Amino acid sequence: MTDQKAENISSIPIDAFSNLRITSIWTFLMSVQWSEPWLVGLLVFHAVCLCLTVVTCRYYRAQILHFLLMVILVYTAEYLNELAAMNWNSFSNFQYFDSKGMFISLVYSIPLLLNTVIIVMVWVYRTFSTMTELKTLQLKRKARREKREKND
Repeated sequence: MTDQKAENISSIPIDAFSNLRITSIWTFLMSVQWSEPWLVGLLVFHAVCLCLTVVTCRYYRAQILHFLLMVILVYTAEYLNELAAMNWNSFSNFQYFDSKGMFISLVYSIPLLLNTVIIVMVWVYRTFSTMTELKTLQLKRKARREKREKND
């Protein structure tokens, strides 16, 4: 049993530069060298996307375009992962791009999907607000109509 446990522990990957055993998403994210220029650029990209999500809340058509663009970017993540796995030497110090796509999912797709969830929540809120206003107007019209009918 001890040999099996030791074998299982040895199968857990060790990060290349910090010697951390990667046992969770948190340790995986902690093992990433966030000072690499392309990762800084990716973080800036996600900050810009979040700002655009907030700014476009008042502009429905712009928000639809922003939403569709983010969904397309998430859709292309698999192809981007394959391309990055083949060419990681040209822009990165370490090979982060695995065949299962864990890294690209965590640092690229999930933030984009969170932005799309925020947009959907805004759309649901707007829909409920519009439905509430419509029902209020319908009830007011009905009350006015009944009041007129009583006066006649």
